[in-house]
Amino acid sequence: MMEADDASTSAALMKKFASTVKGVGVPEFGWRICLAHEFQEKRKPFQASNVSLSNIVEHLGLGVRYLKWWYRKTHVEKKAPFIDMINSLPLRQIYGAPLGGFGGGTITKGWRGEFCRWQLKPGMYHYKTVIADQFTVCLRRGGQTLYQQVLSVERPHTLQGWNWGFCGSFAFYHALYPRAWTVYDLPGQNVTLTCRQVSPIIPHDYQDTSLPAGVFVWDIENRNDFALEVTIMFTMMNGTGTKDDKKGGHWNEPFYLEKEGEAVSGVLLHHCTHINPYTMAIAARAQPGRHLSHQTAFSPTGMCRALWTDLITDGQLDSPAGPSPPTQKGEKTAAAVAACCTVPPLGKNTLEFSLVWDMPRIHFGAGEREHLRRYTRFFGSSGDAAPKLSHYTLTHYRDWERKIEDWQRPILENRSLPAWYKSALFNELYFLSDGGTVWVEVPSDADITGGLRSEQGGLPALPPVLSEFGRFAYLEGQEYRMYNTYDVHFYASFALIMLWPKLELSLQYDVAASVVKEDCTQRLHLMSGRVSKAKTRNVVPHDVGDPDDEPWERVNAYLIHDTADWKDLNLKFVLQVYRDYHLTHDHTYLTDMWPVCQAVMESELKFDTDGDGLIENSGYADQTYDGWTVTGPSAYCGGLWLASVCVMCKMAQILKDDAVYQKYSDVLERGTASFEKILWNGKYYNYDNSGKSYSNSVMSDQCAGHWFLRASGIGDGEFQVFPQSNIHSALKTIFDLNVMSFANGTMGAVNGMRPEGVPDTSSVQSDEVWIGVVYGLAATMIHEGLVEEGFHTAEGCYRTVWERLGMAFQTPEAYCEKNIFRSLAYMRPLSIWAMQLALERREAEESAAP
Repeated sequence: MMEADDASTSAALMKKFASTVKGVGVPEFGWRICLAHEFQEKRKPFQASNVSLSNIVEHLGLGVRYLKWWYRKTHVEKKAPFIDMINSLPLRQIYGAPLGGFGGGTITKGWRGEFCRWQLKPGMYHYKTVIADQFTVCLRRGGQTLYQQVLSVERPHTLQGWNWGFCGSFAFYHALYPRAWTVYDLPGQNVTLTCRQVSPIIPHDYQDTSLPAGVFVWDIENRNDFALEVTIMFTMMNGTGTKDDKKGGHWNEPFYLEKEGEAVSGVLLHHCTHINPYTMAIAARAQPGRHLSHQTAFSPTGMCRALWTDLITDGQLDSPAGPSPPTQKGEKTAAAVAACCTVPPLGKNTLEFSLVWDMPRIHFGAGEREHLRRYTRFFGSSGDAAPKLSHYTLTHYRDWERKIEDWQRPILENRSLPAWYKSALFNELYFLSDGGTVWVEVPSDADITGGLRSEQGGLPALPPVLSEFGRFAYLEGQEYRMYNTYDVHFYASFALIMLWPKLELSLQYDVAASVVKEDCTQRLHLMSGRVSKAKTRNVVPHDVGDPDDEPWERVNAYLIHDTADWKDLNLKFVLQVYRDYHLTHDHTYLTDMWPVCQAVMESELKFDTDGDGLIENSGYADQTYDGWTVTGPSAYCGGLWLASVCVMCKMAQILKDDAVYQKYSDVLERGTASFEKILWNGKYYNYDNSGKSYSNSVMSDQCAGHWFLRASGIGDGEFQVFPQSNIHSALKTIFDLNVMSFANGTMGAVNGMRPEGVPDTSSVQSDEVWIGVVYGLAATMIHEGLVEEGFHTAEGCYRTVWERLGMAFQTPEAYCEKNIFRSLAYMRPLSIWAMQLALERREAEESAAP
């Protein structure tokens, strides 16, 4: 199978490593790469030139309308498009694990050592390597400096007074999110440095997981027979590489905070923008045997020899007192913190640094409302929390690590799980923090429904889960800038419900509140060219808004289709409600959601136009595959519909609602008969019933409804919807065709495959691989006992994205067999946690078996 064959793929990432050092505490499993590695394959983002002539003709109106809309958005409104098809992000094969918890912003340190991706302004990304943000090592013996080196492989055109160009062949990076290690074997020095990066990502923790903070722990190994004095210097620019850095008015100041016998020392970098001002802090932990020093301000331009000379002279910085003057317009400023310790012969020592940022009060693009970030509940909202955050971070990170290790250990020590899976499972979680994520407090007088209630009953004005745990949102993707895109969250939600279930329930209450609302604002939808209202009542929204507008206040930033007519959104809400109840046993949640489920299912019933118990698609791309036309009864939406009808029966049974139970039992009986009669062809379910050339294509996602039933603990016995033999046959067919007949079985499952074994090229999405869909498919296979097939299917995606294409920590929505990808850093691949749920379910079933 592939794992044995492709061990060489993992080894290729370390091929250029010229040392034998292992570093301190680097785990066995994770994503590991030598800093000298270069990815051979350079892919391009999907562009109009990649569209076939037939699809260009079909979507000509969309293209013209989009160009007009794009011009008005960018040149008249001066705003960023929610999807920018003109300026897609190029692939930069540089990213590493992001720093920071959920919802306070993120800063990404690349695997080569650079700080290169920034999301401090809520939901808005900036991709800029700030070259002054570095770690530097200084080695001294007997009062003389032996070696001083920036720990970066870069050779920039600025700051040339510093010693750049560390040889990447003597260093490697290892990521097992939320931690990462970089190991440096200093050439000719008999010294190894291991930098361990830690972020406070802790399952079932709703306090520390919100903190905008990270730690860098430096373990120093001295293999010499003499002692060394070792200094690590951390430099940081005041800013993130945008034009705001030169606007003037920014200033730095040193700080020292001692509390409960622990002290930290560092520099505050006050970034004084008019909107969303913030303070960053770099700091080191003060402990016996360590000497801390700082440089409050230096100019990160030109040669910058003064700072370099200051350190090389005595391994310390000058440590001036008092704040720096505010910068003038056009001027940049930076700061430095240095920590020094003695490392005995053949011994070890440790230095600890933190990076925190405090932007407590945020405004989205429209600027209409102020929001308090979640962490302000614990550290205040006055903007002076950076010293306290630094102190807390440096004195609590060991507790974070203990909890992280306790969480990850059972999976990492499970020898029945392949190594690649352990890396994928944890590293794909990066998107929960680095998905433009916001986590904000809800005012105590808020009414999330705007005073509206469904006819069958009402949501609370402020559900306790929102009051206690706040409001959570993450983007569909860093390029697809819409919060909580619901058709995609359907797949990604497994990570939240399994690890931070209160955030999943909070998100669900927000979506439910939006269901009962209406926005009669008329707007043009780009695909059809028709004008309709922005939000229809009693249907699930596509998303809860654009961070460049006013999320939660104005939903449905997506305007390619009118999603009130989409067939999957309402169904995905109902399925998630029951799955969440099944996993949490929260009866209050189920009771609150029940009227909303009834309302959206009533809206959905109108799509059963012939009364046979099965909904019909409307002849356009009216579901998550928004570029793949589907007509009449379909495997995907039909399967989701029947699964939703089934869980309506299950919920009605639990809530003793006999009338609803009888109503949907009747629908289910008619609908299952229709589904099997119309779509089952003896081997798999046809894509749709349109009679077109692609209607009998093999869709990799045809069992999505059954997947959710299995994940919810039903799908057989009284609540069996799909014949077991049919599901097995369909999954086997998908494995044989969509997986093994595509790219020699090494790239996952293509969305659509023709029965004769060639990809379906009838649409711009049918010949793509959607990584998140593949992980969901693999989970379905595991539920059905096809464990080996499931792992092989998913492995192809991991190997392609992380080891071949250099897309670590930016897993895209899609790639084709050759040349192109689409939408970097996307939500859907979080569905890999559905695989873990399936594995845990199988293990529990096997343990319970006599």
